[in-house]
Amino acid sequence: MSEILKEALRGINRGETIALVTIVGTKGSTPREVGAKMVVGKDGLISGTIGGGITEAKVIEETKQALREGKGKLLTYHLTKEAAALDEGATCGGDMKVFIDVLQPKEEILIFGAGHISVYVSKLAKMVGFKVTIIDDRKEFANQDRFPEADEIIAEDTEKALRNLNIAPSTYIIIVTRGHLKDEEVLASVVRSNAAYIGMIGSCKKNATVFQHLEEQGISQDELAKVYAPIGIDIKAQTPEEIAVSIIAEIIQVRRKKEI
Repeated sequence: MSEILKEALRGINRGETIALVTIVGTKGSTPREVGAKMVVGKDGLISGTIGGGITEAKVIEETKQALREGKGKLLTYHLTKEAAALDEGATCGGDMKVFIDVLQPKEEILIFGAGHISVYVSKLAKMVGFKVTIIDDRKEFANQDRFPEADEIIAEDTEKALRNLNIAPSTYIIIVTRGHLKDEEVLASVVRSNAAYIGMIGSCKKNATVFQHLEEQGISQDELAKVYAPIGIDIKAQTPEEIAVSIIAEIIQVRRKKEI
């Protein structure tokens, strides 16, 4: 049992959305008792069993659907005599209630750059429930005094920082470094990741230049098309505070679309 729960935790720590399936009620003869668990990912069974056979296969398919919808559910199964004859290890006449609990990883925002805009983005990101990580190679900017609410601050260059960062479908990336060359370096390093969101600050002209350079390095137009650049919803923002609002608003918009 403990190993199944550890496997669930490992999946969440990898940034995966997984489901913990538990038998919560039985009546009559069933292959497993109340409390039996299994862990299911988007591709199927990961660990554990609730009895095997046809019934478990049906539950796994229901669980994969729950993962796509991002919502848990309670299911009831009754095994008839005919089904039992095809279901190895099952006994006819039993009822089994199963609860599917969809477990979401903690959503994280990686902010590359520790300038003025990042100060306000960090505060707002924390307010709306994200884990916040700041990455900048300047220790005089990337520090806890400047970002007291941040969960993690990495005062290293992009290459070194990315070695210890797990970019998952629950990761949102904001690129607001001190110059377009640094922005280009970061984007080149993360554009092929499976992040939920990648946004880069800059004018349309500047971003077009960055994209052209990356295309020359072999990055496709389709890969670049997923980048939000210029970053943020167009609310005619001017100040760092207003720009931060536009960025977080765009991230919330993307976040909610994932739930539909």
